[in-house]
Amino acid sequence: MTDLNPKERLLKALKKEPVDKTPVVSVTQTATVDLMDQTGAAWPEAHTDPEKMATLSLASHEIAGLEAVRYPYCLTVLAEAMGCEVNMGTKDRQPSVTDHPYPKGVDNLEMPADLLSKGRIPAVLEASKIIREKVGDDIPLIAGMEGPVTLASDLASVKKFMKWSIKKPDDFETILDFATDACIEYANALADAGADVICVPDPVASPDLMNPSTFDAMLKPRLIRFAEAVKCPMVLHVCGNVTPILDMMADCKFEGLSIEEKVADLKGAIAKAGDRAVIVGNVSSPFTLLSGDVAKVKEDSKNALEDGVAVLAPGCGIAPMTPLENIKAMVEARDEYFA
Repeated sequence: MTDLNPKERLLKALKKEPVDKTPVVSVTQTATVDLMDQTGAAWPEAHTDPEKMATLSLASHEIAGLEAVRYPYCLTVLAEAMGCEVNMGTKDRQPSVTDHPYPKGVDNLEMPADLLSKGRIPAVLEASKIIREKVGDDIPLIAGMEGPVTLASDLASVKKFMKWSIKKPDDFETILDFATDACIEYANALADAGADVICVPDPVASPDLMNPSTFDAMLKPRLIRFAEAVKCPMVLHVCGNVTPILDMMADCKFEGLSIEEKVADLKGAIAKAGDRAVIVGNVSSPFTLLSGDVAKVKEDSKNALEDGVAVLAPGCGIAPMTPLENIKAMVEARDEYFA
């Protein structure tokens, strides 16, 4: 097979088409303190400054060797634009939502009239254009954003959201629909700005937090509507051991499902997804990339390749203190495997 460029390789892998070798990327956050120090672009400034956002995200491709540029670095951009208060974090800690606009209920839900001009959304869209100019057309851009379930929980507060799922199902479904509408608008804006793939971490959809029956009845229909309305390939990432909901995740119409190492049976996960979605992952971010050594990274990467993962990637966001050589080792392992 002729050599593909990284963008062709990733897009073909997500469509279940043959590739020359498995792509190695991160669909989840890529910034590390090491890369911040090498580029001079650091958190928290890189969350709001488009040039710094672009510079830092480019480093995971240019310095660490991953075959895509993934940006931004948190799950609060859309939440902030929708009225959540956000603590911007520190050099080694991601932003987090600190206050919620709709904890009392859904009577006064109001979509911002000019959503795409709110908060950091313009900075992310601007960074997309800067990155595309720098890397040209052969390198894929992966934009990340919070999923509708997590966004809805940020708007109400996780506690209220989970309570509504049981006590006030109408409110629960109303805020989910509201969040889904916002996610669709933002995702399509990311695609228009140059993103080739959108990764949607939706941690609150995890069986650790939500009952699988709730996922099936209420979350899945929104995720399907979201995936079907967005004009570019999408990867759904749900944290934790998603084995109980994997079959339902595969029904959600996302091209890829990104899973953690907590899904112990990777081969079984690939078989379960079948023709509906490809599996992305699942080299452990905390136990292998952060605290393992190069040998461990290579061993886990080659095991994932052996099991048939479609896209080799960290199982979750790369921890900010992850050593650079461990990220590079994923790429080396893939190259050795296909040598």
